[in-house]
Amino acid sequence: MVQLLKVHGSQNKFFILDQTTLQQQLTDSELVALTKQITNPQTGILHGADGLLVVNNSNHPGVTAQMRVINTDGSEASMCGNGIRTVARYVAEKTGQDSFKIETMKADLKVAKHDEFADGVPAYAAEISPVLFDKHDLPFDHLGHERIIDDYVPELAPKLKFTSLAVPNPHLIAFMDEQTITGPLLGKLGRRLNGKNPYYSDGVNVNFAKIIDHNQLFVRTFERGVGFTNACGTGMSATTLAFALTHPDMADFDQPITVYNPGGMVKTIVHNDDDQYWIELIGNATVTEQIDVSEQVLHEANVTDSNVSVHHTNEQDAYDEFVNNLPKPVQIDVLQ
Repeated sequence: MVQLLKVHGSQNKFFILDQTTLQQQLTDSELVALTKQITNPQTGILHGADGLLVVNNSNHPGVTAQMRVINTDGSEASMCGNGIRTVARYVAEKTGQDSFKIETMKADLKVAKHDEFADGVPAYAAEISPVLFDKHDLPFDHLGHERIIDDYVPELAPKLKFTSLAVPNPHLIAFMDEQTITGPLLGKLGRRLNGKNPYYSDGVNVNFAKIIDHNQLFVRTFERGVGFTNACGTGMSATTLAFALTHPDMADFDQPITVYNPGGMVKTIVHNDDDQYWIELIGNATVTEQIDVSEQVLHEANVTDSNVSVHHTNEQDAYDEFVNNLPKPVQIDVLQ
């Protein structure tokens, strides 16, 4: 038997699979099949998830582990800000280290244990980088811009100014009022730009944000490869950088920014070191279930309630209490 973990960051939910514990690692096609099966709320367990986080050994010098991110549709993301915090916690508890680096598709990123957000709500910090603005890095085309920073883009939507950047996942960001955030435009634009379209050939994460106060935001995301999520870590990170760049009177560099989301709250700190932007993302890393399963079932992509043993932690209760005491700047139901 091996163990999967069900985890979340701001209710952005994942399963963690540590392939270093397997006798035979899953092939890429097996990982895709497993992800599609286990994350689906109808075919999987525990109401599914937003993706599978795969932990491997890293051969990069000075790097403790590798993380791969498989979305529910089988595509692979270059990074996941909420996911990397949960992997950081898993690796920290496995190795006894409080700070180290994790290899991702585009970069080796620093992670570290952080003070708890509340009693029973462990938190971790993760580096979000590299930051790229050029249209070829996202990529986008046919929008009349080499880069999009606080610009009207009539091909996408009227009356909104957009910023687009990669961290390294591609993001499109707009600031607006609550009525627009909770209305149909985000879903419509997200589905359009993540289907066949002439603008973002690889799709894009779409983030709608409301400025609450100085260094305070609410962010809602339509995530590439997933759809609506309770939170997107790289989305919140990209949005706070856009906030600092386009609203300098309302957002500070090198100071904590509070970012509320449908699933809770995170803190970010936007940095510009040696002419390079990067974001520090700080948030919960909650383990809700430990799942014992046979390795063969993983290879067969047939993880069901009848062939696993599930142990529920009490961490969700602590997280729910934490969230219930947060302000509710925008009213959006949490996805189950």
